Amino acid sequence: MKAMIFAAGIGTRLRPLTNNCPKALIPLGGKPILQIVIEQLKYYGFDELIINIHYLGDQIKAFLKQQNYFGMRIEISDESHEILETGGGLWKAKYFFDDGKPFLVCNADVFTNIDLQKFYQTHLKNNSLATLAVRNRNSSRYLLFDNDDILCGWKNTKLDEVKLPRKPAGRTHQLAFSGYHIISPEIFKNNKFNGAFSMVDWYLDLCKENIIKAYHHDSDIWIDIGSEADLAKANEIIGSMRKG
Repeated sequence: MKAMIFAAGIGTRLRPLTNNCPKALIPLGGKPILQIVIEQLKYYGFDELIINIHYLGDQIKAFLKQQNYFGMRIEISDESHEILETGGGLWKAKYFFDDGKPFLVCNADVFTNIDLQKFYQTHLKNNSLATLAVRNRNSSRYLLFDNDDILCGWKNTKLDEVKLPRKPAGRTHQLAFSGYHIISPEIFKNNKFNGAFSMVDWYLDLCKENIIKAYHHDSDIWIDIGSEADLAKANEIIGSMRKG
């Protein structure tokens, strides 16, 4: 199975830790965050990965080489000259997903114990273009799903902005995106964007005529390592897991 890891982030909110170290290589529980993500993917049967890089990307390449690429096929999508955001990053790497099978996309800065096998099988069963892992948590930006768990729109609570490109079946409910998605390769047949663009904008355009579904995983551990406080919380959880 194939997967893409987004590892191009600068990690501004983690400074000074990221002054000389890419965010993906910040240690978590004694290992770089990227290593934890790769080992999780390998555990669930993902054996071909592509990783995008931008900020201090040579360090990521050197780390992967040092680890003998974890005994997997790992390619690099180099965005050193221009960071392409999530949608643009996936579009640049589309050549990698040439086997006609759904693939996983995730972030290198998320610590979670989500069951990726269950997630993948759910996508296969729901016959959707993409399946997005979501949670009931506080956020300033939400994805809006209808009563059938089909993506209909997006909401920014800070700007009081709502986009609803698809007519919902019943009422909408807001859920926060976890940064993990299973995507069918048919997504590459329909893209009106160029350069740098976000996956969310791409999904909002596609959801008008395509089924994109929610995957609820509220019972899982999930931490976005966006600040030193988040990093400390994740280290605490790992410590308690080891003691248990």
